[in-house]
Amino acid sequence: MSYRGSTATGGTTVIYRAFTIFSTFLTLMISEPVYSQQFDAPFYALQKRHQDQWQQEDKQIERKLAALEKRFKKKPNIIFILTDDIGWGELGWQGGGKHRGTPTPTLDRMASEGMRFWAAYAEPSCTPTRIAINTGRHPVRTGLLSVLWPGQPEGLSPKEVTIAELLSDAGYHTAMWGKWHLGDAPEHAPENQGFEQSYYGLFNGAPDAWQDSQAMYETPMPVNAAFHDFPGYEEYAERTGIDLSVAGYIGAKGKPRKPIPGSAGKLGFGRQEAFENESNRQMLGYIRDKAGSDRPFFIYWASYALQITGAKAHQQDAGVDKVNAQASMMVLHNKHVDNLLKTLEAEGIDENTLVVWWSDNGPMYAYYPTSGYTLLRGAKGDTLEGGVRVPAMAWWPGMIEPNQDPVDIIHVTDLFTTAAYLAGVKEKIPGDRVTDGIDQTALLLLGEGHGRRNYMMHYSGPILAAVRYEDFKVHLTQPKGGLPGMEFYNVKRDPGERYGKLYPGLFAVAPIQKFIDSHDALIERFPNRDPAESRAKQHD
Repeated sequence: MSYRGSTATGGTTVIYRAFTIFSTFLTLMISEPVYSQQFDAPFYALQKRHQDQWQQEDKQIERKLAALEKRFKKKPNIIFILTDDIGWGELGWQGGGKHRGTPTPTLDRMASEGMRFWAAYAEPSCTPTRIAINTGRHPVRTGLLSVLWPGQPEGLSPKEVTIAELLSDAGYHTAMWGKWHLGDAPEHAPENQGFEQSYYGLFNGAPDAWQDSQAMYETPMPVNAAFHDFPGYEEYAERTGIDLSVAGYIGAKGKPRKPIPGSAGKLGFGRQEAFENESNRQMLGYIRDKAGSDRPFFIYWASYALQITGAKAHQQDAGVDKVNAQASMMVLHNKHVDNLLKTLEAEGIDENTLVVWWSDNGPMYAYYPTSGYTLLRGAKGDTLEGGVRVPAMAWWPGMIEPNQDPVDIIHVTDLFTTAAYLAGVKEKIPGDRVTDGIDQTALLLLGEGHGRRNYMMHYSGPILAAVRYEDFKVHLTQPKGGLPGMEFYNVKRDPGERYGKLYPGLFAVAPIQKFIDSHDALIERFPNRDPAESRAKQHD
């Protein structure tokens, strides 16, 4: 990590003017933040530039939200839908959809009736993005640095404050369905991280297919299994001590969790389809039950769409690429989102419910042609745009103007802080740590140009791998022969990151060094959590 400060960018004279701001916030340095939340250093320079404008905007926003609360007698409901491995360009509204054998009519309808984010970002892979959406923090700050696999003792530290905990304290009903993937142990589970009720799978989608090689041994076929040498679940347990007999749990706050019964709770090719169907059935009932409550609700739906097993019921649907299992799962997911939106409308609470849909990272090409797809360079695991730039959209009838396609930068951590603001508990975000999420209510309610983020840090595990500032992005590499290690791109002009070079950006070496130094200075003030704190107690 020692080479990070020896990097540079390049581009046009616009970036030179932009980067002169970097040095100004070094002299400001964060003595008295406006909010109790401790932001990352670059935010304060932007805040200082726009303070008067933002204060006026905040008054507009407060009036809109006050009128809404007066009408519905409670704060708005919030639903976060997080999907898996769906690349930028995969949905119909981005040029994919039926043109790629993955029809998404309801998701496209949702996008046209709300806001389509063209510069939305996630973390490079699944566990990291789940950390980010739940805590508003880059994973490196939490001590949980990698994607989790069955049997690992790590998970989301109970010392982290989740959005479910904040909203629960604000009086919200809180519920979670889907792929948890933040630790197997009870202390890491959603019912112990702020969710009143939960129905969740422990793992990612890969273990559902591990058994396929065992099936091949029993009935030889002229094809290779995806996981050639997996010995079967029983022998795996005998060899490793890792029991895969329980794939997911039903959780309730303050009570012991219970294994999910039936095919939805047992690893195998049919689990994800059964799990998603049951999740949707429960979720619709939950919405109907809570619609008349005097308390709002928060739902975190971490859908298994798309993972590698597909949906058998939709494989033969019109327009579906039946060779790509994820295409049939996309059809199932589209159906479930349709059910959700129609239920909100039928219950008369659609105008008091913010629904945000987000992909957790770019596509996983390892099992192509069963995979998502992206028009960008890179894929899941990369900090290239193809790995972290994702399709995302927000739907809120009467509050978000329809048919918007802003290019404002927005990051998945922003959902945490935005939800806290909408719930009226932004001041309760802990100030003893850096929270990377930025309140983007102004973007949602006032439209394009009102975003409050102009930078991003892209981490790969513990390594700061890239920095974006406005339209410009620098990939940080090992210095060579005394030259700064970097690739510089203008990702507005070149979203595919095909034309990165060193020398055009030499004038920006010092500014980008200062930018990174300010970020590092806050890590010194607010150290990243010790990874040991993420380990389950029973494994210590």
